[in-house]
Amino acid sequence: MHFEVMRLDDVDGSPVDTTVVDAASVNRIVQQAAAIGQRLWIRPADGSAL
Repeated sequence: MHFEVMRLDDVDGSPVDTTVVDAASVNRIVQQAAAIGQRLWIRPADGSAL
């Protein structure tokens, strides 16, 4: 399964960049974001995002 990960702006919460990753990579990305206090929005990726 793949997930769309959007990094969110610290001020207004708007998406700054988006990437599609496999399930195994989500944990690593979340851990990195948590370490620096970065906000993420994660959702299942549809077929068109791949």
